[in-house]
Amino acid sequence: MRVAMYYSNDDVRLEEMPIPQISSGELLVKVIASGICGSDVMEWYRIRKAPLVLGHEITGEIVEMGKDVKKYKKGDRVFVSHHVPCNTCRYCLSDHQTACETLHKTNYDPGGFAEFIRVPQINVEMGVFLLPEGISFDEGTFIEPLACVARGLRLANMKPGLSVLIMGSGISGLLHIQLAKALGAERIIATDMIDYRLRAAKKFGADATIHAKENVPVEVRKMNEGRPVDRVIICTGALPAALQAIQSVDRGGTVLFFAVPEPDVDVPVPMNELWRNEITLMTSYGAGPKDIQTAIELIGSRKINVKDMITHKFGLKDTSKGFKLVADAKESLKVIIEPQR
Repeated sequence: MRVAMYYSNDDVRLEEMPIPQISSGELLVKVIASGICGSDVMEWYRIRKAPLVLGHEITGEIVEMGKDVKKYKKGDRVFVSHHVPCNTCRYCLSDHQTACETLHKTNYDPGGFAEFIRVPQINVEMGVFLLPEGISFDEGTFIEPLACVARGLRLANMKPGLSVLIMGSGISGLLHIQLAKALGAERIIATDMIDYRLRAAKKFGADATIHAKENVPVEVRKMNEGRPVDRVIICTGALPAALQAIQSVDRGGTVLFFAVPEPDVDVPVPMNELWRNEITLMTSYGAGPKDIQTAIELIGSRKINVKDMITHKFGLKDTSKGFKLVADAKESLKVIIEPQR
C-alpha cells in the first residue's frame, strides 16, 4: 500500500509498505479521509521520531475483521481514535483520561496518511465509533479536533453569558469560537497574526478580532465594556500570546492553555497577581471517549459547521503540498488527505 512518510515538514515522501496483517481482535480499515492537524507540523514534536507515518484524524471503512470482533461488520463507516484510555486507572476514574499512561502509548498502525490502517484490539474496544449517515467522511475528520475542544471548554467551565478571548484562529481556534458561541458566550474576541484567519474568525462567529501585533490586553478592554474577559483560550504556542493572555483575563477568570510553547520555553507567571485576583491557569490535552461522542453529536446536529472550514483536499501523493499549506499557516484552514486517490 502507499503511505506518506514524514521526514520533516519539507520532506514528506510517497512510499510503499505492506498492508498490515490483523489478529483476532483487530480491524483493518481503509482510510477514506485524514485531516492534517496543526500538531502534525510541529517539527520540534515530530521530527525526533521521524521517519514515520503521521495522521490521527481519520475516517474510513472496515474491510477486514478479526474472528473475535463482533461489534462491527465489513463496510461499516467509522471514525477511529488513535489514542485510547484504559478506563480503569486512577486517572481515568477521576475523569483525567488524557493523563492515562495507556492513552499516551496507544495508536493505530501505521498512521492516517496511509491507504489502510490496522486498529489494535484496545482501540477496537475503546476507540472505534460508527459514523452517522449524516456525517461525511471529510466532516468526520473534525471529530478528533472538536472532541479536544469540547474537553477543553468543559474543563474551563464554559457557560452562558461569559466573555471569551480566543488567541489563535487556526482550526482549533475556529472550533473554539463556534463551540463557545453554541454554549452561550456573550462576547467572543479572536486574535491571530494572519488577516485571512481573522476574517475566518468573524465568519465562524467571533464578535470582534484583534491583530496579534496590537496591544491585545488594551484592545480587549475596549471591546469588552472596559474590562478583561472571563475566559482566555490559548490556541497558539507563541510565547507572546501566553503573556498577553494573563494580562487579558478578569478577576475570578480562567486562562486555558489549549496549546503551549515548546518544551524549553518557560512562561513567566505573576503568581502574586493571580493569587490576589483568584485567576485560574489550566491546561487541556487531547480527548476522551465521551468527548468524542460529544463531537459526533455536535457535528451531526449541525450545531458546529465544519464543512465550510475545509479549504483544501489532496490525494496521498500530494500530502507534501498539504503539509506545506498547514505549516505556512496562511491561506488555508482545514487540509484533508484522501488516501484512496
